[in-house]
Amino acid sequence: MDLVIWTTLDLALTTTAILLVLATPIAWWLARSRRWSKEIVGALVALPLVLPPTVIGFYVLVALGPDSPLMTLLHPFGVRTLAFTFTGLVIGSLFYSLPFAVQPLRTAFEAVGDRPLELAATMGAGPLDRFVTVAVPLARRGFVSAAILVFAHTVGEFGVVLMIGGAIPGRTEVLSTRIYQLVESLDFAAAHRIAAGLVAFAFAALLGLLLAERRIGWIEP
Repeated sequence: MDLVIWTTLDLALTTTAILLVLATPIAWWLARSRRWSKEIVGALVALPLVLPPTVIGFYVLVALGPDSPLMTLLHPFGVRTLAFTFTGLVIGSLFYSLPFAVQPLRTAFEAVGDRPLELAATMGAGPLDRFVTVAVPLARRGFVSAAILVFAHTVGEFGVVLMIGGAIPGRTEVLSTRIYQLVESLDFAAAHRIAAGLVAFAFAALLGLLLAERRIGWIEP
């Protein structure tokens, strides 16, 4: 059980760290761009919210399979497939949890508005400087929300994880797939203990999110 917990936490922490980096420029562009095409990008980013997880898992599984064009490019480096590997789980989780990182960040960046950035520009700050020293600090609530939501969402993944990882003990088995296996074996008592723990974790994550947002709201000028 300890190994399953550590695999779950490793997956959630890795996904959260990577998505905070990847989602920030996407959210900034969606918040600041005036191109009509940004709504198409926004819809693509939000697609995992409405797609069944098994659909996402299926297409990621195909893309990571040994015969896919992507894997063919990696064959010279000795990588034939990433399916049923921890790396494959991370890739699937990035797609599945992407909107949970982008949406809070986009909302936070939109709330910054133009005025603070314009003031920074009049003081000689360049675009990157304005982003790092003005936009990011003012959008810190969005970063906190994104981190908590992505982490909690990844911990609770099932369909994508099962499709891509197959619940291999010691490699790709996480808490959600362990519950499934316990139910299949009719061990409802053990399944209940894990499920109850995840319910408590989800509640604690949401409560922490609300408290963190309120605390940041108190310290904002």
